[in-house]
Amino acid sequence: MATTWDADEAKLSLTSGGRVAHRVSRTARPAGSTGSAGPRARRRLGPGPAIPFGLQIGPALLVLTWVVGSALGWIDPRILSAPWTVIEAFARLIEQGRLQDNFVTSATRALLGLSIGLLIGTLLAVVAGLSRIGEALIDGPVQIKRAIPTLALIPLLILWFGIGEGMKVTTIVLAVIVPIYIHTHNALRSIDSRYVELAETLRMSEKDFILQVVLPGALPGFLLGLRFAVTLCWVSLVVVEQINATSGLGYMIDLARNYGQTDVILVGLVVYVLLGLISDGLVRLLERRVLSWRRTLAN
Repeated sequence: MATTWDADEAKLSLTSGGRVAHRVSRTARPAGSTGSAGPRARRRLGPGPAIPFGLQIGPALLVLTWVVGSALGWIDPRILSAPWTVIEAFARLIEQGRLQDNFVTSATRALLGLSIGLLIGTLLAVVAGLSRIGEALIDGPVQIKRAIPTLALIPLLILWFGIGEGMKVTTIVLAVIVPIYIHTHNALRSIDSRYVELAETLRMSEKDFILQVVLPGALPGFLLGLRFAVTLCWVSLVVVEQINATSGLGYMIDLARNYGQTDVILVGLVVYVLLGLISDGLVRLLERRVLSWRRTLAN
């Protein structure tokens, strides 16, 4: 007859054949042991926590390389002026008033072209995204424009508008429209159909549907397109201002090229870099504020 008893969380079983089996209870496993049945620490995936001033590290290293290379004589000043020479040229241009005047002219052209392009691109994306007829009429021409570089249209725009402000602003508008339309239209078509069905169930009007469902759903794509649009705005500006212009940062750079003034050229380029970084930073800030409800990998 078999007898069984427990002692200190261990089970000893005596069988009729005289064999003893020692079985340790699972509940008696030490807290520090690592077994297959023990809990595993969750491994965190993704890029990790944000680095303070992380976006400024790359440009700072680039400037540091420039400073060190110029100080040690590794960089020929005839090819690339030293940073202190550029700072002196920067101060001289400000004292003469040339930099301020050219900056105001360039900023006016850029803001005017960007505003018109944003308005047209958004309207085209909404019409094409909410209407099959609108998509049939609009999407094809925009895709054709997307395949043609905006700068390749400058000779034709000169024939149409001359070499005045109309040609320059129109070039910027055409460069801005494409990224705004592409990303906003894609975001509109990517809205979950369940939201549309819910709006139909609630008997929303067309106006409320656009304001409460369509535009909020397309906002992430619109802001992404805005970042590309701002960059293309400055790229187009610097090109058109070198074509028979009499003012602007691009004109200042082109004039300095004729006289071999590398420091003045770098001053213009530094201003463009600052404008690009500041405008992109403002869009990023707007994106974080407006889309604070989203939980993404970047968060």
